[in-house]
Amino acid sequence: MDQELRAFISQWLAGVGIDSQPADGVSTSVMVLACFIVAFIGHYLVKRGVVSTMNIVILRSKVTWDDIFMRYRVLEKFAKLVPALILNILVPLALTEHPLTSSLADRVLDVSIIVLFVRAVYSALDAANEIADVNLVSRRLPIKSFVQLFKLFMFFVAIIISISVLADQSPVYFLSGLGVATGLVMLVFRDTILGFVAGIQLAANRMVSTDDWIQMDKYGADGTVEEVSLTTVKVRNWDKTITMIPAYALVSDAFKNWRGMSESGGRRIKRSVQIDIQTIGFLTAEDQERLSKINYLKAYFAEKSQEIDLFNAQVSDADMLVNSRNLTNIGTFRAYMLEYLRQHDKLHKEMTLMVRQLAPTESGVPIEIYIFANDTRWAFYEDIQADIFDHIFAVLPTFGLKVYQRPTGADIRSLQG
Repeated sequence: MDQELRAFISQWLAGVGIDSQPADGVSTSVMVLACFIVAFIGHYLVKRGVVSTMNIVILRSKVTWDDIFMRYRVLEKFAKLVPALILNILVPLALTEHPLTSSLADRVLDVSIIVLFVRAVYSALDAANEIADVNLVSRRLPIKSFVQLFKLFMFFVAIIISISVLADQSPVYFLSGLGVATGLVMLVFRDTILGFVAGIQLAANRMVSTDDWIQMDKYGADGTVEEVSLTTVKVRNWDKTITMIPAYALVSDAFKNWRGMSESGGRRIKRSVQIDIQTIGFLTAEDQERLSKINYLKAYFAEKSQEIDLFNAQVSDADMLVNSRNLTNIGTFRAYMLEYLRQHDKLHKEMTLMVRQLAPTESGVPIEIYIFANDTRWAFYEDIQADIFDHIFAVLPTFGLKVYQRPTGADIRSLQG
């Protein structure tokens, strides 16, 4: 077949005035040129026919994931394999009269196919990674880590196969030599190996995902996870700085993940106010009459007054405060704050809501507010917290209470004066 084709080309060249023999270089050059022409036509047909048609279908489709593949030009890169495959089949046939050149061309074309294939797969993996980000799959699994690992694996496989093709040796021959270099590989790719193992643990246990808020003081990280790669975790801190944490550090060291708070829809407010002990006392009849007009305390006074009157009726000498039960200003204040918080529209009512008294200290009696804001965004959370404690400080004098505050220099000078 090859000899007949060469004889036909030689006769055709003779017809146009070129003296050529079937076995000389002119016939071979014409055949090689014909191979490139066929390869070009094949690439043109695939690109203009198949790829262009697929791109039109993609543009008209309602799904979005295929648009990402088109943006990464995945089909175009796979289409480039067509002319390489055509040349890989035809060129060695055209060079049968030149064995050395045929062998060299065959090896070069084989390596070219490997490179083009790896390049096309890399584009497909990048597109798949972006699709995972768009569909929020990367929040549950470190997709980028697996993509990078697969790329690394393909790179080494392509290198080994390419060297075996160029050297005309079996890939097993080169793989057997990797055992000698295992120690060097472990040393060079230590972070990669540790990061891969850590990535599997992070994924299996859902320890950290993209968009999680994590806090790791050892590395100065306090912000949102932007990227989980094979070896590092990228965190954008609240001050807009970037912290890169080794992936294996998240497994070996302690860190705080605020994902539970974000998913629950409530962010905890746990803060106390110190009440001056000297301002704590029983409520007088006038105090009770005045405070009973507060809307949040009407039900409280109605319930407590009946309960206390019933108890005191059974006690002798109930006129003495120590013998009877009486309302205190700090207890009434706690009841007011509890009802105030229950009616607050910025608090999560299905989570813990509590106003409690802690153990007295040298700074007074702590009244702690333990609640959850229904907006987890930082700025809004701080506004809710500040609004509640603004109200507490402003309303304390109504109950005859004062916040404990350490004496300042001005206080000492006023006493000396």
